[in-house]
Amino acid sequence: MIKGNITKERMEAWRFVSPESTGLHLVISPENADCEAIWIYRLNLKKGEEYTLETGDKEMNGLCIRGSAHIIADAFEEECQRWDSFYLMGNMALHLEAREDCVFYVGAAVDEGYGKPFFRKYDASLPFGDIHQIHGQGVGQREVFMTLNPEVEASRLICGITTGGNGAWTSWPPHEHEWDLEEVYCYFDMDAPHFGLHLSYTRPGDIESMVAHPVTSGVMVLAPRGYHPTVAAPGTKNTYFWVLAAHRHESRRYDLAVLDPTRQDQN
Repeated sequence: MIKGNITKERMEAWRFVSPESTGLHLVISPENADCEAIWIYRLNLKKGEEYTLETGDKEMNGLCIRGSAHIIADAFEEECQRWDSFYLMGNMALHLEAREDCVFYVGAAVDEGYGKPFFRKYDASLPFGDIHQIHGQGVGQREVFMTLNPEVEASRLICGITTGGNGAWTSWPPHEHEWDLEEVYCYFDMDAPHFGLHLSYTRPGDIESMVAHPVTSGVMVLAPRGYHPTVAAPGTKNTYFWVLAAHRHESRRYDLAVLDPTRQDQN
């Protein structure tokens, strides 16, 4: 867990705008951001372009948020469409050939040798269970599609897609998991003038020190400490790829969130 006093100025630096230029971009890492365990990349390809993604010492979970590409790894060869995803372990390579202009968000963490690579097709009709889920209730209800669910063995990552209702909250009641996991929300399908607000605060019930990050497509917000509820503007559905990275393999769990005790019954 990151150390030191968490000020408003420090939390304001947790918001990142990912590049739109062609190629692979490292957006968030311990080298350039206030985190210890998580890496986030964005890969942009024009139609017909090719790229080989190499994992090095990281495990990676990638999500196609726009367009499509033909992808090849040692373990699979697939036509990757919008909202399809893949998981790679360390020291692997994935070759991509863009069928049309495409964008991938990629979450990464230190690989410790757990799991095996796979490709996952997005299927909104999948029955509710380990992969397709409904979280929350009332104005906080949202739909979740796991791209790397905790039941699947991996080293440190748990990842998925969240979509909310029109003008709804997508992470309520507020929660934190700072002792065990860092997280990044990577927003997409929310082109301006659509927008949402991603809130950051560290003390239960706090309002005065809260930071409100405006979010649209391409914006990514880090949550290394504290609570991080989000809400969409009317006419907008919050949509984001969330990436959880455990500080150690033993805390790669999805049941470690701690609710804000002052707001856990507000809905």
